[in-house]
Amino acid sequence: MGTFFRELMHVRIYKRSQGRVTRQVTFAGIALIVALGLMRLSMILAGKGLEWQFALPGVLLAALLWASYRLVNVPGVADFLIAVEAEMNKVSWPTRTELFRASMVVLILIFSLGAILATYDLLWGTLLHGLGIR
Repeated sequence: MGTFFRELMHVRIYKRSQGRVTRQVTFAGIALIVALGLMRLSMILAGKGLEWQFALPGVLLAALLWASYRLVNVPGVADFLIAVEAEMNKVSWPTRTELFRASMVVLILIFSLGAILATYDLLWGTLLHGLGIR
């Protein structure tokens, strides 16, 4: 754990040119979660005075954004994100037409199975009610 905290204090970027998009998106996601949480904290501290309502969340925001930025540059995390981006580049993404067709197949199957299950439920319910079991 000591090396992790030491790594948070570095300024350098680990493998600068690799996995940039994945690291940026990961940082943006973490930053959004942090910002929303601190905005909620600011609302909770609304009656405590301006220094508590804005200064504390502001200081926490700066510290947590720095920690988030450094987190995506820790060698273990950065290597994982670089590998994720490399794998995502290998994916064969469907065209718009293929995506539409596949979505229609899934929707039709879901509604068909729902109708079949509803029919079975009605038949068994009627049969069991007729026999006085239900």
